[in-house]
Amino acid sequence: MELLIIFIPLLPALAALCIGLGQISGLLYGVRTQAITFHLACSSIYLTTFLSLLFLWKGVNGQQAGEIHVATWLASGTFTVDVSFYTGGFNILLSSLFSLLFVVIFRFSRNYLHSEPGFHRFFLLLSLFASAMYLLLLSANVLGTFFGWELAGLCSFLLIAFAWHRENASRNAYKVFIVNRVGDAFFILGAILCFSWLGTINWTEINASINLLSPGQASLIAFCFVLAAMVKSAQFPFTWWLNRSMEGPTPSSAVFYGAVMVHAGVFLLILLAPVLEQLPLISALLVLVGLVTFAYSILSTQTQVDVKSSLGLATTAQLGLMFVSCGFGFWQFALVHLCAHSIVRSYLYLTAPSILHNVHGNPVQPATLQHPLLRRLSLASLHNFWLEESMQQGVSQPCLNLAKDFSNIDDNLVDPVMGFPTSIVHSSANFAFREEQKIGARLDTGENIFSSGSGLAGKLTAWTAALSGWFEHHFVLKGVEKNLPEAGRRLGYIANHLEQILLQPRYLLAFILITLMFTF
Repeated sequence: MELLIIFIPLLPALAALCIGLGQISGLLYGVRTQAITFHLACSSIYLTTFLSLLFLWKGVNGQQAGEIHVATWLASGTFTVDVSFYTGGFNILLSSLFSLLFVVIFRFSRNYLHSEPGFHRFFLLLSLFASAMYLLLLSANVLGTFFGWELAGLCSFLLIAFAWHRENASRNAYKVFIVNRVGDAFFILGAILCFSWLGTINWTEINASINLLSPGQASLIAFCFVLAAMVKSAQFPFTWWLNRSMEGPTPSSAVFYGAVMVHAGVFLLILLAPVLEQLPLISALLVLVGLVTFAYSILSTQTQVDVKSSLGLATTAQLGLMFVSCGFGFWQFALVHLCAHSIVRSYLYLTAPSILHNVHGNPVQPATLQHPLLRRLSLASLHNFWLEESMQQGVSQPCLNLAKDFSNIDDNLVDPVMGFPTSIVHSSANFAFREEQKIGARLDTGENIFSSGSGLAGKLTAWTAALSGWFEHHFVLKGVEKNLPEAGRRLGYIANHLEQILLQPRYLLAFILITLMFTF
């Protein structure tokens, strides 16, 4: 009976595969076959809902174990990755709740996207996303959760860019995709640290053995996962990406940013509750981040001019309160808040088009702002306090400049010396030949047969002779007293210039990253 848990993430994935094969083969194309696509997607969701409710019912009656090992997926030395799932607890509760919301959203999507050119593609991505979320919720190890985490992010990117012919949709999809990679990087780092220091990537074993680590090590692991949760749940300073994601169709906004995916960060915090309870500094960070996100969202939502942006900021405000609850250790309250918010917010997103239709033509009443401080606050709120621009200038631009600098070093220094298709010996010979031509040596002519030579030894001899001739000409023949002071001044100028460059933020960031890599 417990093995049926495998089919909860598997059935939507099979539905997505069937729809994809049908599109590739041309069997599912156009309006005539939309009913087939819809029934394939909905049938899988109906079955997964039944299985989730069955496991929930057995868990309530005390007949269900907590975890099941299905198979060993990967074994390399001491590193073992098991295919294992939770079959009880709050994981099954959330799986059942999200399944019911999936049923509502899938049925709503049929009418909303009827006769749309991307109807089949939409249900393929929605089914794949459902599979990813079930894997994220039910997997008992870090790697399985990460696969679901990444697949859900990929589906989010593709659905934001659903109207790919619109430049704004494509641009926003890329921005959301890139900022979520920041959280993914810290998720991976947390998984690596868990295996390095604890020897396991099983969630239950991580929670049970966290006491074996020093407070610093435990805090670093927790910080990595907390930062991943902050990005996924659009907490400050990553709040801005949620409104960028509203370019997708309304049903995808409801399922991604109202009902399901945006709560993945809070789910991760609840999953790591035994770890976070022992780390007061990390708990304080959760409270601080939650309060700042709540205040930012409430202030920004006061001046929004469209309903989906207002809903997005209202969502992040509630998520901020969930982070505060987790920081204070109110895990049950945070779970209840998550479930209630998923239901209410998905309903609000689905009714957003109706609200726009019903209030069409009703003018917005401008607010009366007498105090200058209120006017300045209103202006800042209209621009969302310039959070996105600040992140662009403070993080994205330095990283971009650093990448350009590395590219310039490769193009202008490394590649000419190392060469692309030739070996390093041939590249060094080319470099020596250029130096010979530059200083006027004639080592490649018949005037100096010995120096020209052949092969590697001849080239090294030629380069050494040219270097010796250059040194003798500049520092001996022209006089030491004339060239050494000038050379010293030039070296000093170069050193000062290099110091100014290295003190720029992007190089400090690179230095910190390199230090961390060598440390771990």
